[in-house]
Amino acid sequence: MPDDARAVLSSDLENYVLAQGRDQLVKDVRKKIDSLGIQYIYYQFVSVTGRVVGKGVPADHWENIATRGFQLVYGATANLFMDRHDNYIGYGPEASELVGIPDPETFVQLPWDKQVGRVFCTLFRNREEEEDGGAFLTADCRGNLRRIQEQFQQDHDGLHLRHGAEPEMMWLTKSPDGKPSDGFSKPYCYHIDQFESLRPVVMKVIEYARAMGLDMIQGDHEDAPGQLELNFTFDEALRTCDRLTTYRQICAQVAREHNLIACFMSKPFMGVSASGCHHNLSLWRGGQDKVNALGNQDLPGMDGVFLHLSDGENLFSPLEGDRKPGPIGLNSIGGVIQHLPALTAIGCSTVNSYRRLWDTGFWAPVYADWGYQNRTCSLRVSAPGRLEYRVVDSMVNPYLIAGALLKAFDAGITQDLSPGEPEHRNIYEAIEEGKTVKKLPTTLGEALDELEKDDVVKSALPGEMYKVYMHYKRDEWERFLATVTDWDLETYWDCLP
Repeated sequence: MPDDARAVLSSDLENYVLAQGRDQLVKDVRKKIDSLGIQYIYYQFVSVTGRVVGKGVPADHWENIATRGFQLVYGATANLFMDRHDNYIGYGPEASELVGIPDPETFVQLPWDKQVGRVFCTLFRNREEEEDGGAFLTADCRGNLRRIQEQFQQDHDGLHLRHGAEPEMMWLTKSPDGKPSDGFSKPYCYHIDQFESLRPVVMKVIEYARAMGLDMIQGDHEDAPGQLELNFTFDEALRTCDRLTTYRQICAQVAREHNLIACFMSKPFMGVSASGCHHNLSLWRGGQDKVNALGNQDLPGMDGVFLHLSDGENLFSPLEGDRKPGPIGLNSIGGVIQHLPALTAIGCSTVNSYRRLWDTGFWAPVYADWGYQNRTCSLRVSAPGRLEYRVVDSMVNPYLIAGALLKAFDAGITQDLSPGEPEHRNIYEAIEEGKTVKKLPTTLGEALDELEKDDVVKSALPGEMYKVYMHYKRDEWERFLATVTDWDLETYWDCLP
């Protein structure tokens, strides 16, 4: 059979496994396995809610898994959870099993147990499916982002998203029953003494993070109990999302070592700030990969884990003599503002997320507007050439929001959308003075309604992903509405004699 005919008959899965250069990467991973003494490998992917799921396999089977993959039920993409009516979310027990194929360039040793390695995987439909056998599984949020990235670059002459995340989270102490009792430190923002109280935790997180490819750059104590923000260098979107996922895994491990709880819930405490995860965004053309080599030591994983994209042309940078972002940057801001209500369903993805948005005394970004260094707006130009997207919190699935933002950027650029003039006033005072500005959804239910109406943002959840996401989140909202809370009891238990 001619090569071109074989290519037509091949599935996405076969094409992926046989991609040019992949065979050598598989061999290079074997060399790492042997030189590092790896005995066991976690093959992992990310569910619709951002959880890390997958399988563990002895390292002896690396070559077979790299070629054939592993199988797991489709419902694992929705945490294999059931809805309030006892139906599995997304996929029932009659559904086929997905095939996970490891991406060799993401292989790295776990620094807390050097016998164990980790590799991210791309997901496919089962080979035996009658329809679309071996096709990309559209409920794979990480795989979707890669394909959305590639399409965006193709449509916009090589433009690509680079972003950095500001992952706030809280370190909580445990009560005797193992449940959270309080934040480890006092809610004093930027106080070095409170930062110092968590120094053993901070230093261990940094040690592990650097060993797994994160270039850690700065950190501080925030203004909630036990709340820290530790930042790493920005990069192209897929790597940033992988690193945020890795950072969360690292925090969970460090918490186990220190008998603490690494809490990514957005607002566990009232009266103090919630945990956000601001995204700093820019669109670039060109650039080159450089290895962050951790000094002169041999890398405990594949080079791809330690690469960072640098240099190139930043299309968000102002034109000479101007303060505003360049034309592409302004169009991108216009696209985000137009689609902010639907984006909120992804960036603020839990019932608890909206506790953060209601607590407006703590700089909650609840209005669809933009400005320079203006933290009362949902979007702000935090530095020349960089846009801070503030309507995203610590529970976000980074792959979903990155894909959705790319779709909003695409709409802004192709439709030549203008964001209007930047707001210099406190947005609440501007509204009192008569400014009309769109308010964002105030509940998860409202946000999901907005998502249902927005075809641009929905396109970031292609195929089965939209069905799975909406099933999961509608069920979460309905469970909340059907639950008697402490507030109910405290407000109503003695309201009548």
